[in-house]
Amino acid sequence: MVDQTLGLYVVCDGMGGGNAGEIASALAVERIHAHLIEAARHADLPLVGPCDTTVSVPANRLASAIRAANEAVHRESWSRPAYAGMGTTVVAALLREEVLAIAHVGDSRLYLVRNGTIQALTTDHSWVAEQILKGFITEEEAECSPQKNIVTKALGVESTVDVELAEVPVRSGDMLLLCSDGLTRGVHPNDILHILSGSENLPAMSDRLIVMANEAGGDDNTTVIVVALRDELQAGLWERLKKRFVA
Repeated sequence: MVDQTLGLYVVCDGMGGGNAGEIASALAVERIHAHLIEAARHADLPLVGPCDTTVSVPANRLASAIRAANEAVHRESWSRPAYAGMGTTVVAALLREEVLAIAHVGDSRLYLVRNGTIQALTTDHSWVAEQILKGFITEEEAECSPQKNIVTKALGVESTVDVELAEVPVRSGDMLLLCSDGLTRGVHPNDILHILSGSENLPAMSDRLIVMANEAGGDDNTTVIVVALRDELQAGLWERLKKRFVA
């Protein structure tokens, strides 16, 4: 989901039998978007959950939106037996001027592409990622692990959720990739970088990444959002200038 007016970018990847995962991811996206729209209209809208004083107001608002989505998915999973146990991962970014707030739960990722390099700005909440951090397995072993699909956090599974928050400065010329694990499970970051460095056609880049995921044997849905920050930052500057002139 993309809302350039809000500077909001969201990818959710649902889990659950039947169409429950699809319901969970769609509900989460809708609730995150609705919460941020409401907050834009009413600055005094209470936060859902605690305020983290180490990050900005927009970052706290993004975390609040994700907690609201968690409540909505959890409530729905309890209200209908067919949706019991459903959940979804989420990675979301909120752009405010030259600062990007990032919030995520699960193993959907956000990458920053800058000056010919690619850097993951999120760390998977997954069993294999935890084993790598503890030094129990290597990244190569993780790629072959039968447990690589196990996430340790997801929206909707519990009544509350721990949202991981971060903020990074961004600049014109940067590119962002938000994606589900359908892409990263089979496509190496260097191959992703090659695609994102070879064109300025964002839809074509997205389509090519999905094709690569399928060619790598992807047996899961793949969602990608590619964002070129040059246009977004220029649009944000123009909005600030308009407000200044109007005032």
